[in-house]
Amino acid sequence: MKLKLASKPLMALFVAATVMIAGCQTVQPPSATGTTTPPAQGETKPADQGEKATEPATTEPAANQPATSGDAKETPRNETLYINGIQWGPPSNFNLLSGNPAFPINYGNSRELVYETLFMINQLDGKLEPLLGTKYEWTDDMTLHIELNKDAKWSDGKPFTSDDVVYTYQLGKKYDINWSNYWAYIADVTADGPNAVKIMLNKDNPNRLTVLDSIELIPMMPKHIWEEIEKKSNNDLATIRKEVNANPVATGPYKIYFYNDQKITIVRDDNYWGKSLFGKLPAPKYITHVIYKDNAAGDLAFKSGQVDVSQQFIPQVWNMWKNGAPIKTYLKDAPYYVPGSMPSIFFNFSKKGLDNPDVRRAIAMSIDYKKISDLAMSGYSAAMQPSLTLNTDAESKYVDQAAIKSLQWTTDVKAANELLDSIGAKKGKDGIRVLNGTRLGPFEVECPYGWSDWNAALEIVAQSAKAIGIEIRTKFPEAPVWTNDLQTGKFDIIMNTPAGGVNPSQPWSRAHDIMYSKEVAPLGEMAFWNWGRYKNDKADQIIDKIPSSTDQAELKTLYTDLTKIWLTDIPSIPLMYRPWVFHTVNESVWKGFPVDGDGSNIPPQIAMDGAGIRALYQIHN
Repeated sequence: MKLKLASKPLMALFVAATVMIAGCQTVQPPSATGTTTPPAQGETKPADQGEKATEPATTEPAANQPATSGDAKETPRNETLYINGIQWGPPSNFNLLSGNPAFPINYGNSRELVYETLFMINQLDGKLEPLLGTKYEWTDDMTLHIELNKDAKWSDGKPFTSDDVVYTYQLGKKYDINWSNYWAYIADVTADGPNAVKIMLNKDNPNRLTVLDSIELIPMMPKHIWEEIEKKSNNDLATIRKEVNANPVATGPYKIYFYNDQKITIVRDDNYWGKSLFGKLPAPKYITHVIYKDNAAGDLAFKSGQVDVSQQFIPQVWNMWKNGAPIKTYLKDAPYYVPGSMPSIFFNFSKKGLDNPDVRRAIAMSIDYKKISDLAMSGYSAAMQPSLTLNTDAESKYVDQAAIKSLQWTTDVKAANELLDSIGAKKGKDGIRVLNGTRLGPFEVECPYGWSDWNAALEIVAQSAKAIGIEIRTKFPEAPVWTNDLQTGKFDIIMNTPAGGVNPSQPWSRAHDIMYSKEVAPLGEMAFWNWGRYKNDKADQIIDKIPSSTDQAELKTLYTDLTKIWLTDIPSIPLMYRPWVFHTVNESVWKGFPVDGDGSNIPPQIAMDGAGIRALYQIHN
């Protein structure tokens, strides 16, 4: 199931592909920052654990044309990399402008296989690595200069040039598509000769971070192909979106080879220009995504070696390798996966009782985070260290950890009760506290029905609060109701994921979603960030300043000060850390996938997204 929330003037770039966690996964509300919003990874699709996995149909088309199972042949197992967990329904199109293209054109987790970006993001260190672009630099405060790889070519043999880059960006200005939001921060994109481009910032709304996001997120499109499609469609976006684009002309190492309702197969382009960049071609000749009906089927296929790379939630993954099966996660021990987002609860600042920061702190101190990790996340969430940053090398460097330590909370029910006692919140006969005439409850805490891990987390929040005399009741409406409640502020406490993911604008974009009050609609109207309507002028000033700062020492000071404000005011409480993708591999057929400590610096981005694509050049039979 996929949920796309109501649009806004600055809609989020790249609605993530529909993927499952314990069934399926949804997309969070669009971020104002122009960055990829992380999958919620919270929704569960009912799964029949007794069902057998769908057999991988290893079929291929004739003459590289769209096909049905009737004209299929097998692909050799030792040449085919099988994956799951990205595509959960029959493919309808491979059109980047359609809004919902199938694997591997989808925007979520397979950016570099067919349509490539200018640079590749590395989840481990947050750095941008060369791809279609060779280097970038800010030539002045308002201009980003990018040099392009002169070897780059489209799959039809035509050269990739600056005209293609300009054309791709301009599509976002011309039509309301996934990267249109960047034009809020960009004044112009121009060619600087055939192999370089300049991106000029909007002087009224400059934001370096979101522009850096764009160079690793926007897939480059061939001008000579899509200009003709535009003409044929009379420049009508609705008509353009009907283009199936079954055989995309792109720059990536793979082409569409075969698809039907059960699977999608891509085949290596042995004329791929990237041989000059990577030194060789990727090892798998074919990559096949089998479309399983549910997680149970996908897990069974993965465990039996029919799938090599799994991007779906596997409960208690350690059971997969108990009997010596060659199954690995990137991290050898718990939490097994590298964190990429922090699903959190948000407080409505208009609610009496919840408008008190000491009450919010007491709730934060009461929550049993380990229980949430163990029961809701199979132990995949590391110990909670409250901050606006993830505890990763890519993010934690932005904050002075020693400076925030005294403000960070831990699970401490005794201290939470003492805090509430100290502010005069006295328990009534029913055990629920009353503060300044306001009973602390019942407050409803909300997330969508059926999102089993989130549902379990909120039950633990409610149980934890009871131990400190605060009454919290869980509320699990259907997803559209939750969406409306979230955006209009019709809630007491609500769960959502602030902007996350692997991009250069982190952790700024997360802080923006949690704390930025400028241009946020009032209660009752649609807001797309700062859902609790928190307001702190100092926080707004820091969030405004960070994108224009180039001094690393200044950035650390700014992020540290901002984190101190968040730890003091507590507009949100993170409940768990979640991986951006679930990178689990079975090395029965393909060996040599990256793991922590192997010295490769290849991130666990499922071998097909961002710098994770480099894994395809390392694996072997």
